[in-house]
Amino acid sequence: MKIICIGRNYSDHAKEMNAEIPEEPMFFMKPDTALFREKDFYIPEFTNDLHHEVELVVKISKVGKHISLQNAPNYYEEIGLGIDFTARDVQKICKEKGWPWEKAKSFDNSAVISNHFIPKSELDLQNISFSLQKNNTIVQNGNSNQMIFSFEAIISHVSKFITLKPGDLIYTGTPEGVGQVKIGDVLEGFIHDKPFFQLKIK
Repeated sequence: MKIICIGRNYSDHAKEMNAEIPEEPMFFMKPDTALFREKDFYIPEFTNDLHHEVELVVKISKVGKHISLQNAPNYYEEIGLGIDFTARDVQKICKEKGWPWEKAKSFDNSAVISNHFIPKSELDLQNISFSLQKNNTIVQNGNSNQMIFSFEAIISHVSKFITLKPGDLIYTGTPEGVGQVKIGDVLEGFIHDKPFFQLKIK
C-alpha cells in the first residue's frame, strides 16, 4: 500500500504558501507507517510548528499503469478524508538548504485517514464539500470543484511514473487555511457535514 500526496492542487492554498500554481500534478510519497487512525495524536518532539492540511482521499481499486484520462474513473470506487500533517519548521529548513522534504512530510502518523469511505456512486464528484474544524471552528473549507487537477487527471498522471495498486491512497491536495495545531486542540473532519474523523492533539 502506497500513500501518494498531491501538492498545490488548490490555487488559494498555493497563494497562501507564496508558491506558483503547478502546470501538472505535483506529488510526493509517504510510507505506510505514516498512516494514522487513532483518536489521540501526539505532536512529534522534532517540530514546534505542526500544521494541518485536510484533503479528500481517493482509494485505488485495481492495478493500473499508464492509465488514460478516459479510463481513470475505472480505477477508484471510494472517497475518504484525511490530514497531511506537515512539520512546517522542518520543511522550511529543508527548503532553505535545498534538501528533500521527507522528514517534514513523511514521519510516522503524518497521514490521518478516515475510518470509512463513501462509494463514489453516492457522490457528485464535481461538488464534494469538505471541511476541518479546530475546537469547533471551521479553519479549512474546500470543494472538489476548486481542484486544479481532477481525481482522474491525478490518477492518470501519477500512473505514468508509478504503478497503482488496490488499496493505494491518493491525498488530493488541501484548500487554503492550513495552520498550526497545539496540545489540547480537537480536530474534526467533515464531508458534506458528515463527520469522518476526530483527533485530540496531545
